[in-house]
Amino acid sequence: MTSILNADLHCHSVVSDGTLTPEDLAARAKANGVELWALTDHDEIGGQHRAAAAAQAQGMAYLTGTEISVTFADTTVHIVGLGFDPDDARLAQGLATTRGGRGERAQEMAAQLAQVGIQGAYEGALQFVGNPALISRTHFARFLVETGVCKDTSEVFRKFLTEGKPGYVPHRWASLSDAVRWITQAGGMAVIAHPARYKFSANEEFALFSEFKQHGGRAVEVVTGSHSAAEYVTYAAMAEEFGLAASRGSDFHSPDESHTDLGTLPLLPGALTPVWELLADRILR
Repeated sequence: MTSILNADLHCHSVVSDGTLTPEDLAARAKANGVELWALTDHDEIGGQHRAAAAAQAQGMAYLTGTEISVTFADTTVHIVGLGFDPDDARLAQGLATTRGGRGERAQEMAAQLAQVGIQGAYEGALQFVGNPALISRTHFARFLVETGVCKDTSEVFRKFLTEGKPGYVPHRWASLSDAVRWITQAGGMAVIAHPARYKFSANEEFALFSEFKQHGGRAVEVVTGSHSAAEYVTYAAMAEEFGLAASRGSDFHSPDESHTDLGTLPLLPGALTPVWELLADRILR
């Protein structure tokens, strides 16, 4: 397999904060021409066996996946894991620990929203949750749109749930070293997700890439739904500078909310080493 492969290695199902089942995602990926797929639910691997079976039923190659929330430089950073053993006990335990604080955080978010006149937000958000242990800002955003407080989720995040706005409650996630270790011990590869989203200074970004590599991280998302064409070029150069493989993924959550559909991104730049070349023995067919 080369870089001219329609691989989509970043998306979310109802097991975390997506709106489609693993089976429906697999069907959508196949319909859009995806040849290699991974489901990467937030801090959760409970959908992996379903996703792998659905991919097989669709005739698609599959890599196991997850997206781990990490606190780095007082910022939430996401590390994607690909190609790991989905039954690895240490990975499962690490993810369970990371998920543990979400319920308490959600109650605090609802309390802040109540102070500005929005009642019942916790119960409202729960209506949109497939897995209550993974209640997140996305579920609150859907409630605020459904009840007419905001017209869309973009408006929600402009007015609420982000730093300095009502409903924002920070969460301390896993450490970078923990996340990379859980993935690699389970036989997988750690990938920095959508690096342009973090708005780090040049020094902070250099520190992230340096520490990530030092801990055993091996790849970065170059082509992803939230990157611009210029950012593809920037992070292709970063991949080369740090000797990292390159990944590609839409970060698809929902047909109604996601700007980038499964399988519709540009291909990886040809000079880079695709993650799937290094994970060839982990691909399920």
